[in-house]
This record gives sequence, structure tokens and C-alpha cells, in this order.
Amino acid sequence: MYEAEELVGKTYHIKTFGCQMNLHDSERVRGLLDVCGCNEVESTDDADIVIFMTCSVRENADQRLYGQASAMVSAPTSPSGKRVVAIGGCIAQRDGETLKKKVPAVDVVFGTSALASVPSLLSAAFADDDDSVKVDTSEEHKGFSTDLPSHRDQAFHAWVPIMTGCNNFCTYCIVPYVRGRERSRMFEAVVGECERLVADGVHEITLLGQNVNSYGRDLYGTPRFAELLRAVGKTGIERLRFTSSNPKDLTDETIAAMKETSAVMPHLHLAVQSGSTRILKKMNRSYTREEYLDLVHRLKAAMPDIAFSTDIIVGFPGETEEDFEQTLSLVKEAAYSSAYTFIYSKRPGTPAAKFEDNTSHEVIQERFNRLTDLVAKQAFEANQKDLHTTVSVLVESTSKRDNRVMVGHSEKNQTVHFVLPEGHVSDDYIGKIVDVYVEKARTWYLKGTLQGEPR
Repeated sequence: MYEAEELVGKTYHIKTFGCQMNLHDSERVRGLLDVCGCNEVESTDDADIVIFMTCSVRENADQRLYGQASAMVSAPTSPSGKRVVAIGGCIAQRDGETLKKKVPAVDVVFGTSALASVPSLLSAAFADDDDSVKVDTSEEHKGFSTDLPSHRDQAFHAWVPIMTGCNNFCTYCIVPYVRGRERSRMFEAVVGECERLVADGVHEITLLGQNVNSYGRDLYGTPRFAELLRAVGKTGIERLRFTSSNPKDLTDETIAAMKETSAVMPHLHLAVQSGSTRILKKMNRSYTREEYLDLVHRLKAAMPDIAFSTDIIVGFPGETEEDFEQTLSLVKEAAYSSAYTFIYSKRPGTPAAKFEDNTSHEVIQERFNRLTDLVAKQAFEANQKDLHTTVSVLVESTSKRDNRVMVGHSEKNQTVHFVLPEGHVSDDYIGKIVDVYVEKARTWYLKGTLQGEPR
């Protein structure tokens, strides 16, 4: 189905920016290229095909793309003598063929719903000698990327999209414009994929969607996410996570399913964006500060050991010192174990891009620094709770600094390090679940001693 004679024997390298959905899409593109007879390489210099999977949520992602993709013009000649540069993902969906003006090196542009077109687009680029860019950003009659072959980064972990798109239209966010409206996969298709992954030896699954809590509303008239959690939990998967989760749609039924489904990990990423109800309203987040904190307390009551992470924007247009202080106080009350903090980035085409703001960069930067200091302090305090305890860890890799040190994540999504026992090799542990006794608890990681055998 995906045969492409021009691609047989070609080498490829994929660079991925942005969210977990982009990581999943990259795995599907790898799968397609593998089926077409291509071989993955570790360097762009060794690649006949260089693909950039892009994110358009923040401006710095655009700049990284433009810099790295433009550098392909002066890169060494590819092994086959011709290199094709492709750009996919959200920036590709947003800009289409106009990307050629910003990135002269680009030969192929494919949108968020056009992954299946990648082989034919690349084949056309290799076959043609002209300088035209091959483009597919169409959205009509496209299936889910989950219908395509996959080449996963990790044999023991799998991303499973349950829906695409978003209906929320937060005023700062470009996602609904590049990923489209919410479209849910059939319930049975998601559960069936998870069953196959478990049979294939996967230990951890992460369910993906721009707002997983509203899963199924478009298909069934009412959300079925709580039901889906329970059904996936029955597949035999050992660890189950999900992201992203909009607070306005996280129901008591979902909280109960999280509590009662043993595979669901005690960690939740619950983006707040701001602690000020006034700013939340300007963001079109559809909940108040009080409603968010009430949700946090209900989750903690149901799952006392749960760890929270979040997203927070500093410097949203019109944010005052009082608004920012409310964010700091919410961060203290929610007691996050980690947070992704960002200075507001204006995204053309979003309503917030038209909002006026005269707050100086210096003031915004100072607020940002105060927030990151607080987040680091709380992350350190959260990790102290696990000092001198034993945590369950899914081992993922060796440390980049020392290949005798293994790295994985705990059930609460903490990074955990431990040293390989004498006479053992990393392959004995990667992809396995182990127990680690925590002897050191730092701000961003735990370190300890292996207990028992991997399982």
C-alpha cells in the first residue's frame, strides 16, 4: 500500500519538536518509511531524507525550525547525492507552501492529517528536478494516524491517541487551528490497540489527546473517558497514563476511575495556566481559580499520594502584579511536584494576539524567575517525601553522563537513577520494572539502590 520505488534504500533522520502527539506522529512516519525500504540513521549528515516534525505553540519552536532546516542548504552532500527536506506537524499545517519563503531548503510539506501522504510526497520530490515544494495539508477524508505502521522509540512504552483536535479555543492557543476540531476514535479501536500492545510486551501506555476528558463526546453524545480508563486498565497493562487534561471536563466519574483502576499511575498533568480568575476568563479557560483548586482537593482526597504537574503562562496580556501573586499562591496550595513554565508567546491568528499589553519584558522576566524559584522549591520538597522509601521504576535508558547509571521514571513520574550491579549489563534492565530504595532526593531526580530483580 505504501510502496515507493524511489525511496528503497534511502536513509532518513527525523527531528521532533513539541508535544507527545508529535512524538507519536513521528513514530508513524518512521513506520511508513521503514515499510518503504528506508533505513533510519542518527545524523542529518548521513540522511537522504531529513524530516522536521514541528510545533507551533510557542514562537521559539518556529525559530528553532527555521534555523535547523535552513542549515540543510549548507549541509554535506547526502549518501545518495540528493537530500530531500520535509516539514510536518503544526507549523506545516499552519503555513503550507508559504514555508518555502522562510525555509528555502524545504522540498516537502505535510500537515497534521496528511501523514499517509509522506511516501508519495517524498517520492515526487526525489523524482522531480525542479525546485517546487510538494504539499499536502488537506484535512478532508483523513483517517487516524493510528491506522498507519509504527516504529516506536521504546518497545516498552506506547503513545495511544484516543482523539485529535480541540474545541476549547483558549485565546492564546493555536492548536484548534492546526489540529482541527475534536475527533474521537471508536472506543473498541482504542481498547483493541491497547490489547495488542500489551500482547507485544508493552509495560506502559500513555493515552493522548488535546483534551482527553472530553473523549467520545463527538461520537457518543457524552464523554466516555472514565469508561475508557477502566476498559484499558483491564487489558493487563501495568502502567497507564494520560495527557492532556482540561480541568473543566475532569469529572467525578473520571476521578473514581483513576482511583479504582490500579494501572492508572498516581500522577496527573493538570494545566492551570494562571491562578487569577480574571486572567483565566481572558484566556477562555472556562473555570475559575476556586473551581480548579476544588478539583485538586477532590483528586487528593481520592488519591492521597497523587503528584501534580502543570503548565503556567507568565506575562499574559493584561496580567497585573496582583494576578501574578494569585498564581504564586495557587502554586503553593496545589503543591505541584513539577511545572512547565512559559513566558507568554504571541501566536498570530489567535484572539490574544490582538490584546494590548504594556508590561515591560523586565517585569515579566522578574515574575517568571520568582515562579521558577517557587516551583523548584516545591519540587525539592515533594521529592523529600520519597526519601528512604522504595519506589517502583520503569527503566528507560542509561545516563548520558555515565553508562553505568540507569535512568527511569517512578509511578509519580519522577526521574530515578540507580547504578548497575557489578557484572550486569544495561540490556538486562531497560524496559523492565524494578524497585529502587531512595537514598538521595534532589530537586529534579531521585537516586538510590536497586532492590531485588527486574520484572
